[in-house]
Amino acid sequence: MQPRNMSMSGVVDLAAVKAAQEAKAKAEQARAEAARQGGGAVSPADLVIDVSEATFESAVIQRSTEVPVVIDFWAEWCEPCKQLGPLLEKLTLEYNGRFVLAKVDVDANQMLMQQFGIQGIPAVFAVVAGQALPLFQGAAPEAQIRQTLDQLIQVGEERFGLTGLVVDPDAEGGAPQAAPEPAGPYDALLEAAVQALDAGDLGGAVQAYKNVLADDPANTEAKLGLAQAELLQRVQGLDPQQVRQAAAENPADPQAQIAAADLDLVGGHVEDAFGRLVDTVKKVFGDDRDAVRVHLLGLFEVVGADDPRVAKARSALARALF
Repeated sequence: MQPRNMSMSGVVDLAAVKAAQEAKAKAEQARAEAARQGGGAVSPADLVIDVSEATFESAVIQRSTEVPVVIDFWAEWCEPCKQLGPLLEKLTLEYNGRFVLAKVDVDANQMLMQQFGIQGIPAVFAVVAGQALPLFQGAAPEAQIRQTLDQLIQVGEERFGLTGLVVDPDAEGGAPQAAPEPAGPYDALLEAAVQALDAGDLGGAVQAYKNVLADDPANTEAKLGLAQAELLQRVQGLDPQQVRQAAAENPADPQAQIAAADLDLVGGHVEDAFGRLVDTVKKVFGDDRDAVRVHLLGLFEVVGADDPRVAKARSALARALF
């Protein structure tokens, strides 16, 4: 699930981890300020809203800077919509402020339907920090919807620091207030890694991320940061001209192709990097093939599992291996 305008372009953005930290800090600051000003929680009724073309900007775009907004495009005459709508509303209340559901009647809001390029309904989209992404179309099964929502929430938290809204069952309204989030146990180590990156201390950044993963192997932020910092370590000091010449002259040399793929990725040529290593897998065998495969999996970590280019390259790798 890759939000539009969120794909990696240009050089590899090792500031992604730093940006996530800064977004999280800003969100916490905003929550603290709202608390000082006595901001209220939202009621459950505020989690499911009807949206029109006139209210879309404030109800969806602006709200998406605080919490992911799921959009349900529906119509009264649509039978599958009558199955999906109540399910989405039930899940919205169950997730208790982790996202907001905006319902759009396509008959009354044709322009919104056209802007999102919707060909059929029900159609479900999301907006996260002002960026739109398609989720699914049709009356999907509940298990699939839950998985999609979990991925959406993860994107909002990791990339933009969106941690949801406080829901007061007894509240009758009031302005939304982001849910308070205590400092994580590894925030200091992650911040140390970011500072090391800023200072150009790649070894220090790598070690800081490894320290987090030693205790929390599933820490997504640390895994992403480590993969990116190690990539920069590998290309540091390389002569791009020599690397590319060696790769051109030795198409079946795993190490030559791996080095060139690293440079491709750092230069923002993601598909070139993936394609180079998939092609190499087809040409080599045994330990060499395994080394290329493992390295390619590491590059997937740098780009992110939710990037469609990763999904495409995984399929190509599977075909090359089997």
